[in-house]
Amino acid sequence: MRTIILFLLSVPVLYLSQIRTGTFSGLETLKGDHLKPVVIHVYTDWCAVCKIGFSRLNKDKKLVELLNENYYVINFEAEKTKEKIRFGNREFEYLPNGNSGIHELALALSGNKDQQVYPLWIFLDKDLNLVYYHEGLFRPEDMMRKLLEILSVTGQPQTHK
Repeated sequence: MRTIILFLLSVPVLYLSQIRTGTFSGLETLKGDHLKPVVIHVYTDWCAVCKIGFSRLNKDKKLVELLNENYYVINFEAEKTKEKIRFGNREFEYLPNGNSGIHELALALSGNKDQQVYPLWIFLDKDLNLVYYHEGLFRPEDMMRKLLEILSVTGQPQTHK
């Protein structure tokens, strides 16, 4: 019984230290002062590197705070997201291929057109212009450096010190 109570008490703490993610439709509704640079994490459920990397990022409290306060983050499952997505004045659809498939937006975001690489990290400024592109595992300290650099280059005020 005591274990259950301790677990339930720790759930809010665990939740608070997680990277908050949104959706592409949520991005479309942001206006005015709510505009922030965007980080798109393109992944698949079968990608072990994707899971390990995102878990490591979530364990870095300062990184989580920086992302949550200064960026709009979208987790995008490239092979299971089947709804139409409007992004950058265009609609993208799921492209089935037998028992599997891939979302057209994942292909559009990928700089590697010959072979899809996961995880894929896309960094956009508040006007949705590409700022940085990263394929593969992203170590927390490397991502922290890149996020701070993007904030300084884009002139976005940093709300976390």
